[in-house]
Amino acid sequence: MSHDLVIRGGHVLDGTGRPGFAADIAIDGGMISAIGTVPARGAEEINAHGLLVTPGFVDIHTHYDGQAVWDSHLAPSAWHGVTTALMGNCGVGFAPCRAADRDTLIALMEGVEDIPGPVLHEGLNWSWESFPEYLDALERRPRDIDIGALLPHGAVRVHVMGERALRLDNATTAEIAAMRELTREAVAAGAFGASTSRTISHKTLAGDPTPTLKAQEEELAGLVAGMKDGGGGLLELVSDWNTPDPAHEFAMVRRIAEGFHQPILFSLTARHDRTEAWRELLALSNQAAADGLVIRPVFPPRPIGILLGLLGSQNPFSGCASYKEIAHLAPAARAAAMREPARRAAILSEDRISGSNFPLITRLSWARMFAFGTPPDYAPPRESSIEAEAARRGMAPEALAYDLLVENEGNGFIFAPLTNFADYTLDASAELLRHPNTIIGLSDGGAHVGFISDGSFPTFVLAHWSRHGFAMEELVRRQTSDTARAMGLTDRGVLRPGLLGDINLIAEAELALPAPRMVHDLPSGGRRLLQPARGYRATIKRGVVTYRDGVATGALPGRLLRSDR
Repeated sequence: MSHDLVIRGGHVLDGTGRPGFAADIAIDGGMISAIGTVPARGAEEINAHGLLVTPGFVDIHTHYDGQAVWDSHLAPSAWHGVTTALMGNCGVGFAPCRAADRDTLIALMEGVEDIPGPVLHEGLNWSWESFPEYLDALERRPRDIDIGALLPHGAVRVHVMGERALRLDNATTAEIAAMRELTREAVAAGAFGASTSRTISHKTLAGDPTPTLKAQEEELAGLVAGMKDGGGGLLELVSDWNTPDPAHEFAMVRRIAEGFHQPILFSLTARHDRTEAWRELLALSNQAAADGLVIRPVFPPRPIGILLGLLGSQNPFSGCASYKEIAHLAPAARAAAMREPARRAAILSEDRISGSNFPLITRLSWARMFAFGTPPDYAPPRESSIEAEAARRGMAPEALAYDLLVENEGNGFIFAPLTNFADYTLDASAELLRHPNTIIGLSDGGAHVGFISDGSFPTFVLAHWSRHGFAMEELVRRQTSDTARAMGLTDRGVLRPGLLGDINLIAEAELALPAPRMVHDLPSGGRRLLQPARGYRATIKRGVVTYRDGVATGALPGRLLRSDR
């Protein structure tokens, strides 16, 4: 007897969290057929001695809704051991969509997730109108990972309400019924549920809020009812929790969970302006879990921060008139122009805020900006901030920031954490990681291509937190079986005979994150920040090696997943 593939002698972390063990793994027909001592040879064999052998990672918060249409290689997630991803989060996406609404949904995705409009206009073929047709379009392209999709509330609302959705009008009873039917249709066709956004941070580039911002409880309940009508799914939600306080908003979420018994996942970050709100929400979700309700917070394992630089789409001086005059130049030429004394003096004298089209510009402070080195430091000490360093040098912080931007021909970045770094530590992420009801996530893979590179979260979790008191077995479980079960998937996330042959081979001592780089590989010549990983010897999807030492093999065994709750 022979096998399709045999992985020999690795240290198996099977995704359950139990202690690792030495074993061989055989795969046949894309499924694990044996674990232990495997005497028979494989048509292909991999020597895994000295390597960790883990399930492929499952990322439940990505935004590949556009990229999955035109690209078979879903970098950056595929570079970081992810073999399954869930997209359609935050209420934004491209189906259902009438031809007349295409520009509206593109503008929303461009503003909320920083995917340039020209890229989307060229990359999307719009071979669909309904959500089932969108899934059919996705199914026609092979990929290096599996993808599943949520139904975006923003698209549904625009489809049903038109301009009234953009004005944030309340939905009528008839409109809620129409949304419920669209949700039922989508879930019955394979959507994993629906997503919605209730945060003022989600806006178009023109500054218009996301159409779902003020959706009433009855409307959200209609979505969840539609999910249940279609066979069941999860509701993914992001909120500011400000109406008027976290407990009030959470009570609404809890009522919906109690009424329909569908799982709800919500984004939870440690805000810098309301530093204790996350603790209240964690306590409320833990109480809900104790009461038998599935309301789980999804949290980032490091600060969510933006990378400001001449290579990216934003920097602290993007709104200055004298900077805009040279913004069209290539980074090196722009850096040279910025080094001219007269240009430097002009930019530093101008208002950075009023001319900016970046909605988060007012949340940036020199006290929370840092030079982003190599290797990158995601937990820089307070004393290394631009404000502190400028004070030591006896100069203005904006002058230091300016000088950092023009160093190295304009190839450097300034790191500006926006959440999860209120006290200049990662203590909030560590505490959230200790709670069994929380979920690691918010990588936003495929999004924020010009100034955020958080698709590398899976590698950071292993490399950082294993060196800060967390067992590697548990860190693997949190990114495999835990996230797979949250999606409702029972065929992956654990290394066990009869389950999917999705596997990572990892050299633990080599795990590292190089600095992100800017590449121009999107449709219409669009650019994006990509951060590779070190330490992955191989990633295997359905028994087929898709990556060796971080390089794609060209194999595309990934497919569209349709929910079957």
